Amino acid sequence: MRLPQFWQVVSIGVISAVLMACVAAQQQAPSLVLVFTKTTGFRHDSIPEAVNAIKELGLREGLEIRTTEDAAEFTDDNLRQYKAVVFALTTGDVLNDAQQSALERFVKTGGGWLGIHSASDTEYQWAWYEQLVGAYFKNHPSGLQDTVVSADSDHPLSRAIPSGGWSVRDELYNFRTNPRGSARILATLDEKTYQGGTMGTDHPIIWCRDLENGRAWYTGLGHTKAMFTEPTFRALLLAGMRYATGIEPATCKP
Repeated sequence: MRLPQFWQVVSIGVISAVLMACVAAQQQAPSLVLVFTKTTGFRHDSIPEAVNAIKELGLREGLEIRTTEDAAEFTDDNLRQYKAVVFALTTGDVLNDAQQSALERFVKTGGGWLGIHSASDTEYQWAWYEQLVGAYFKNHPSGLQDTVVSADSDHPLSRAIPSGGWSVRDELYNFRTNPRGSARILATLDEKTYQGGTMGTDHPIIWCRDLENGRAWYTGLGHTKAMFTEPTFRALLLAGMRYATGIEPATCKP
């Protein structure tokens, strides 16, 4: 039985309204970011401060931050709902083979990754992870060091660094390799301003990388609780989050 023309028009109007409401709801739904804080080695007492900073910064961008230490969440189906994954002060072997493969597929198909400090002291036996993080941690001088961080290039992701350099007090990593050549270097350390640097005149500390269809951003800073309340560091983290989630369409080719 056919509906009268009036009711056909009403039905079409109702269906259109429902579809428009669904589209609007999808547009207003926050983008999801997963913050992973599992450690199997040294555990930083600044992890809660890192998570709080990420949540506060994400709120500005309409991002919903979910946190976990459960590696079982690294499946294709679960990661598909996220824009980016943050390794916040992870250490050691935190994912099994299947979970590693899920993260690799997530990034290769357009997902973003952001690593903070000891994210480079993570997954030494996983060859692809070295491409993701850019360089593995080697060692660091004892205690905290005062140094100057300089923007390596005129890049949207390093604009927060003052033109005269940025004074920092933190634990300063030396890396096993120099990521320059495979990543876009955003900031470097001045080894002349502190003792214990082993990388010479070119000591990258923040970088990003376009990785196939995905995006990766890393900072070697973030050991202390105080770093996560420091305005310049928070601005750099925000820029990294914007890049990792695709909000900031920056290019991070070497």
